[in-house]
Amino acid sequence: MTMPESGKQEAGTAASDHIPGAGAEAMAAAGSATAATAGPAGPAGPAVSAGTAGITRTASAGSGHPSASVPAGSAPSDTAFPSARSEKTSASGGAGKAAVPGAGVRRTSLLVTLVLGGLTALPPLSMDMYLPALPEVTRALGAPAATIQLTLTACLAGMALGQLVVGPLSDKLGRRRPLLVGMVVYVLATAICAFAPNAELLIGFRLLQGLAGAAGIVIARAMVRDMYDGVEMARFFATLMLISGVAPVIAPVIGGQVLRLTDWRGVFYVLTGVGLALTLVVFKYLHETLPQERRHTGGVGEALRTMRGLLADRVFTGYMLTGGLSFAVLFAYISASPFVVQEIYGASPQTFSLLFGVNSIGLITVGQINGKLLVGRVRLDKVLAVGLAVITLAGLALLLMTSGVFGKVGLWPVAAGLFVLMSAMGLIMPSTNTQALMRTPHAAGSASALLGTSSFLVGAVASPLVGIAGEATAVPMAVVQLVCALLAVGCFLGLCRPWQRSPEA
Repeated sequence: MTMPESGKQEAGTAASDHIPGAGAEAMAAAGSATAATAGPAGPAGPAVSAGTAGITRTASAGSGHPSASVPAGSAPSDTAFPSARSEKTSASGGAGKAAVPGAGVRRTSLLVTLVLGGLTALPPLSMDMYLPALPEVTRALGAPAATIQLTLTACLAGMALGQLVVGPLSDKLGRRRPLLVGMVVYVLATAICAFAPNAELLIGFRLLQGLAGAAGIVIARAMVRDMYDGVEMARFFATLMLISGVAPVIAPVIGGQVLRLTDWRGVFYVLTGVGLALTLVVFKYLHETLPQERRHTGGVGEALRTMRGLLADRVFTGYMLTGGLSFAVLFAYISASPFVVQEIYGASPQTFSLLFGVNSIGLITVGQINGKLLVGRVRLDKVLAVGLAVITLAGLALLLMTSGVFGKVGLWPVAAGLFVLMSAMGLIMPSTNTQALMRTPHAAGSASALLGTSSFLVGAVASPLVGIAGEATAVPMAVVQLVCALLAVGCFLGLCRPWQRSPEA
């Protein structure tokens, strides 16, 4: 049976009605020009106990992936993984090969959806709840703003490097064990941050917090790739975006309220409690999604060869860099906005939290419009192109406003520009994630690690640059945002080259 090109979206593709809240990260889309061929279905794979990971398969006539089809007259399998021929994947990890069985259309329980959403929400929660406290941390620890911004950079760098380790490890050991270890270390590191006596120790344990928290990001994304393919993967990423998108809305508000009751250390007490609760829920309810026969058996050498093969795929690398540079635009905003809004424009921590929440609502809303109305109807590359154009224009407008070209500009025009920029991320992030993952069905953990690492590394580099001129001007933030947006456009056009692929891709 010949499978459509990975990432093809045909008008009229039937989407499953069983995915809770299926809409638009975490994030949406599909796109690959490489044709893949799958052999006939083989004997049934190993049965998994009822309720494992809360996942069962459903049949979808127009799924666009052979693993989702059910022969006439047969009932869908009730295992966590579809019955399919097990294929040995090449250690080279070349992208765009035949899809590994296991990514069909499934019914996922609401509880598991919420748990995966919680895992993707933990990083923004860890970053955004802490944002209103940055000026206070600067004063309390007697350190300059640029040094305290390194606490954000350290956490970002930890999340980037941690994914490089945890992603391939989860391809070898399965998803559950590395996830639980990472969550336990996250809780311990966060608790120690609450007692940090100086900026240096805080930076060090924020690095460890990021390294451990990376497990939640990379493994949640890999689990989605284990369970879904094509448009359904796009829609499930959209659902995760809805759940994880709540974190940036409520986190600064919670952080602002915590600061009214206690000092900045209270933020880490709350994060410790959240991490502990999520760890217990993962331990009790989230089961394995990667069966034994699909795990990689090699060591570090195979993992490196797999990643090298993925990076050799120009289109995969293009989407990875486009997403990473767009993420840098986002993190330039996250890193600079507490100082821009509170120190330059004189807003209170509560006003900053409100504005940050409104911007996050914009991102969620556009993401849901993307997933519910655009996925399956509009080419994902077109959606991505629109998003990139919007953040570029918004970055240019912010640079003109903050540099004084229009004279002295108050908070609200700048806030409006940031709102437009943040909202456009709902078009970009789902598309880049799924376009890239559609090319890597055989190494979801490693691919997820590369996607996450590139995003967080570029974000970690961009984050301190916004404070390079001190706290008196917002121009560095706007410059970093505009430059990263232009570079993202360049990667999209130069590496992804969407015009060279089928109009349906």
